[in-house]
Amino acid sequence: MSETPVFPMAPTRFTGECREVDPGACFDWLRQGWAMFLVNPGVWIGCTVLVLVMLMAISIVPLFGQIAAHLLLPLFGAGMIKLCKRLHDGEEPEIADLFAGFRHNAGQLVMVGVFFAMGIFGIAFLAFMLVSGGVLGGVVTGKVAGFGIALGGVMIAGLLVMVLSVPIIMATWFAPALVFFHDMQPLDAMKASFAAGAKNFLPMAIFGIFLVVALFFAMLPVGMGMLLLLPVASGAVFASYRDIFVGS
Repeated sequence: MSETPVFPMAPTRFTGECREVDPGACFDWLRQGWAMFLVNPGVWIGCTVLVLVMLMAISIVPLFGQIAAHLLLPLFGAGMIKLCKRLHDGEEPEIADLFAGFRHNAGQLVMVGVFFAMGIFGIAFLAFMLVSGGVLGGVVTGKVAGFGIALGGVMIAGLLVMVLSVPIIMATWFAPALVFFHDMQPLDAMKASFAAGAKNFLPMAIFGIFLVVALFFAMLPVGMGMLLLLPVASGAVFASYRDIFVGS
């Protein structure tokens, strides 16, 4: 005989399982991101200005500033998706929500930033070594042949950066949301994020290409386009997280 259920029932443990979505889902994510921005553009723009100013101020410090900025990205990312969660639940977002990642699971979010920074700086180091080797080989070889060697080193380095950046981005794309909302450990969250990206590679690739193109145009008017792109992208990331992990 089965036991009588006791209410309230304990919530089902989140395991990080993801589902596969259609390639066209990425356009729905972008529509949702735009809709979230329109609900309260003032708060979105205020949070975006704060994020950009703080990250630029930190990045001014040579080397250590760049490292610190990479470590803080998941914390600010968690704050931006907290804004999205409030809007999704019909609540009023606040600029203070931007710092939600500093108040909840901050240590785990920083560790996501640590792994992200290790990957990015590791790729940058490999690219630097390839370019340096190509330039050095070009100087030793001579004018025409040397130029070819140097150019080859630059092209290989560029290709390496593009190829190796993909798995790092896949592993960190959903990680802040999984750590912040579901208390997952950093490595588990990054593994789940990578698995979700691999299962939904086509919609994520289309989404990523759109963001790269949008980023190019957003930077043209002295970066002012970021005031629109960052909020819409944050809403789209939140929508993709819910679509792939929550199923709604």
